[in-house]
Amino acid sequence: MALKTRFTEMFGVEHPIAQGGMQWVGKAELVSAVANAGALGFITALTQPTPNDLAKEIARTRTMTDKPFGVNLTILPAINPPPYAEYRAAIIDSGIKIVETAGYKPQEHVDHFKQHGIKVIHKCTAVRHALSAERMGVDAISIDGFECAGHPGEDDIPGLILIPAAANKVKIPMLASGGFGDGRGLAAALALGADGINMGTRFCATVEAPIHENFKKRMVELDERGTNLMFRTMHNTARVAKNSVSDEVVAIEKAGGAQFEDVKHLVAGVRGRAGLEAGDVEAGVWSAGQIMGLIQDIPTCQVLIERIVAEAEGIITGRLANMVTRSLQPA
Repeated sequence: MALKTRFTEMFGVEHPIAQGGMQWVGKAELVSAVANAGALGFITALTQPTPNDLAKEIARTRTMTDKPFGVNLTILPAINPPPYAEYRAAIIDSGIKIVETAGYKPQEHVDHFKQHGIKVIHKCTAVRHALSAERMGVDAISIDGFECAGHPGEDDIPGLILIPAAANKVKIPMLASGGFGDGRGLAAALALGADGINMGTRFCATVEAPIHENFKKRMVELDERGTNLMFRTMHNTARVAKNSVSDEVVAIEKAGGAQFEDVKHLVAGVRGRAGLEAGDVEAGVWSAGQIMGLIQDIPTCQVLIERIVAEAEGIITGRLANMVTRSLQPA
C-alpha cells in the first residue's frame, strides 16, 4: 500500500514527505538518502560558498541517486546579498526540475524558474503569504507552523490551526511543515488538508545527516521544551535549540532595549558552524524545532521514511477506520 496525494503525483515521488532546505545540512549525503527512500530532498543552495560549488554539489548528488531531488533557494534581505542570479543559473544549467523557495520577495526568482519549466514550492508562515505565492504562479506551497525550527514568522499560529486555515483557501498542493516527525503527524497533516509533510529537524537526527553525532544525540535528549525563541523583541523570531548561548540571547532581550549588535557575537553564523563541525552543542546557536520531543532514535533515512509511512497507513486504515460506525436501519 502507498499514500498517493497531489504532492506525490506532481513531483514524481513515492511518499508524501519532503526534506526542506537546511543551512549546513542540506548536502548530497542527506538529499540522496532521502531521495533513494522515495521522498523529496533538497540541496540548500546557499550552504555552498559559490554558484559553481552548488553545481558541483548537484552533480555529486546525482552520483548517489537517480531519483528526483531539488534545490532550496532562500532569499534574505541583505545589504550585500548573495549573487542570486548566478545561483539560479547554476540550478537551471544543472537541469534541476524542482526548487523550494523561501524568504523575501521571491517573484523574480519564481518567474525565472518557471520560464525554464521548473516546478516551484514556496515556503511560507501565513495564509496571506501562501495566497500571494499562489498568485505568483508557484506550483505548491509549504505552510510552516509556529512549532518549526528557524523563522516561524510573527503571527504565532501553530499547525493545528494554520494548516486547515490554509487548506480552506489555497487551491494548489500544500505541504505541512513544522512539528512533523512520525506517522501520526503525517496522518494528521493529511486529515487537516495537506498533501504531505516537510521535515527538517527530524531529518537532522538521521544516520546520513552531515552533522556531528553530538548534535543528533542532543536532539534525542531534548524534549518539546528544548527550544528558545530568539529575536522576539526585534520582530524576527527564530526558534533554536536551548543551550547556554541561546539562553544568554533571550536574557539580553528580556532585559529590554536589546539591539542586534548586542547579541551579534553570540549568534554569528561562523560560530554556529564551527560548533556543528566540532561537535560542541554549546558553541553557538543552532536551529531545532519542538519536534525534538518526539525524536527518540537516530535511524537511516530509509528506516525513518518507511516507518512514518507505515504508521500513517496503519492509522488511516486501522485505528481511524475502526472508529467509524454505521447505525443499523430498521427493516
